[in-house]
Amino acid sequence: MVQAAPKAAGLHDCREAWVTTLEALAATDPRIVAVVNDSVGSSKLGGFQKKFPDQLINVGIAEQVMVGVGAGLANGGCIPFVSAASCFLTGRSLEQVKADIAYANFNVKLVGQSSGVAYGELGPTHHSIEDFAWLRPLTNLTVIVPADPWETAEAVKWAAAHEGPVYIRLSRMPVPEIVVPGRTFQPGKAQVLREGGDVAIIACGTTVHLALDAARALAGEGIAARVLNMHTINPLDDEAVLAAARTGAIVTVEEASVRGGLGGAVAELTSAHDPVPVERVGFPGFVPTGSVDWLFTEYGLSQDGIAAAARRALARKRK
Repeated sequence: MVQAAPKAAGLHDCREAWVTTLEALAATDPRIVAVVNDSVGSSKLGGFQKKFPDQLINVGIAEQVMVGVGAGLANGGCIPFVSAASCFLTGRSLEQVKADIAYANFNVKLVGQSSGVAYGELGPTHHSIEDFAWLRPLTNLTVIVPADPWETAEAVKWAAAHEGPVYIRLSRMPVPEIVVPGRTFQPGKAQVLREGGDVAIIACGTTVHLALDAARALAGEGIAARVLNMHTINPLDDEAVLAAARTGAIVTVEEASVRGGLGGAVAELTSAHDPVPVERVGFPGFVPTGSVDWLFTEYGLSQDGIAAAARRALARKRK
């Protein structure tokens, strides 16, 4: 297993890594096509459009059409990356994602931009916290939640090479690089970032670096917390989750609803095979308008909040 180094001081926008990688892929493969819903700017695809004007299709504000166009392009041999705000891509177009992409098993790559509560003050209509619960039941749709720019680039490269539907969930919020010696990316396989036998913290996306911060704080109290980067929500790494359950207590952390997301998936698995206390850190339902920092703090998505959840899980641990 690997041991994560302390996070770097700098913060990075994963969308920059996504578009840089997509441009590199498109330069060598004309099958790579971007499809957007009047979201060139928010998808950071302005440069891509200038470099590859024939490889970008803008359908306007018509998300259901956008997903259908992506399906048609895939059926014609292209590799479409369908990019839009995740609240609209997965909410407004859910039927098309289900029927035209997943059920048809078309080779479409869905890229949910500005996911979670990244839009902050725009409120619940723009929060995308239900997408895991909506997409996890689509069994052949790989759901990836990169934790930093490196993982974002690796996810985009893997998606382009993979034959089948993929959903990549990106945020607009800057995050630090997760520094791991010899780091590799394999969908469906969680990565242990920190060893520990007292409690396991399983996190994804923008919350991974916060989980590491919490583990370091807990270490100061004599609590050894294992930290897992669960970058793939579907398929879930069952083996890693059950190994985490052997610590006797689990905390899940996600910038999403705790109903049906990562926390739900972990609770489903452990309750069936190795029941242990599971504390789910995330959003309990609709959350109000507010800044990202306020929303994260208010709902425990912070070093202190995650550490407190770990203590609650430990208090419930089997004796």
